[in-house]
Amino acid sequence: MTEAHSAPEAADQTAIPPRASTDTHDFAPFIRILGRGPGRSRSLTRAEARLALGMVLRGEATREQVGAMLMLLRYRGEAADEIVGLVEAARDHACLPWRFSQPVDLDWPSYADGRTRGLPWYLLAALLVARNGVRVMMHGPSAGPGRQPMIDALDALAIPPATTAVAAEQSLGSIGFAFVPIEALSPEIAALLALRGVLGLRSPLNTVGRLLDPANATGSIDGVFHPAYIVLHLAVAERLGRRIAVLKGGGGEAEWTGVKPLVLNSRTGESVWPALEGVDKPTSVSPADMVAVWQGIQSDPGAETVVIATTAVALFAAGRADDPAACVAQARAMWESRTVQP
Repeated sequence: MTEAHSAPEAADQTAIPPRASTDTHDFAPFIRILGRGPGRSRSLTRAEARLALGMVLRGEATREQVGAMLMLLRYRGEAADEIVGLVEAARDHACLPWRFSQPVDLDWPSYADGRTRGLPWYLLAALLVARNGVRVMMHGPSAGPGRQPMIDALDALAIPPATTAVAAEQSLGSIGFAFVPIEALSPEIAALLALRGVLGLRSPLNTVGRLLDPANATGSIDGVFHPAYIVLHLAVAERLGRRIAVLKGGGGEAEWTGVKPLVLNSRTGESVWPALEGVDKPTSVSPADMVAVWQGIQSDPGAETVVIATTAVALFAAGRADDPAACVAQARAMWESRTVQP
């Protein structure tokens, strides 16, 4: 069920927009395209977006231009071709070293920073499928207001973030899982994401991070907070030739609680997954509790349901099963038969 990614298109150098007589900087035409006013502005083409973000990541745009571009992109609304170009530029810049001797089965972006979401139970789902032969590379920020629970959970589980490609390959080889901070993938992209605190709003770079797929994995599992982004993410994945499963997840992460039915979207269409029976919300509140549940020392039926439900979706995203009932049955069997050591 593996689907090969399409090869990135070479940037069309003829797509560089012409400079006006008043321009004093090569990046100015991109700002003018996005912001010249009602009836005259437009989204960037795929080639233009790739060129523009490439210039930003190489340090060829001023800070004023970077802020203007990010907020104009947000204000106009994210367009699929435009995001594809941004993703291609980010991959050109960041992803070449992150290729491993064995393929990665599942790309798992983790970029939500909601302050109110609880423990990252989806992390246990990623570890569970990893223990069962699905090699998982998770990536996302290691710092930020809502990122501490992930870092604390990794620390409690004694899984250090992989800050180099060598460390990531070693982690994948030993436990089938690696968490790679975006700061290690690309300090430049991490800096753009961090501008949310300066600008007061998320930018399309958050979408780019979720769709980066640095290891060129067989499949991707992608969580979004706003349902409108589902269509966008699917459209970008289609243009890039990727297998992806997208869900409206807890706090914007790829996590299904199992309490309510799930509408799962993929390139093959939309499927409705029935709610799991006999579930409730997790009661655990600390990373230590999370580890105790993982090790079978502590019981938390609500948390266990989240892990099983999310594992089922991960199995679908990785191409291990297509039927929701079969995915849930596999996930439940994996959970019940897991070993107790961390």
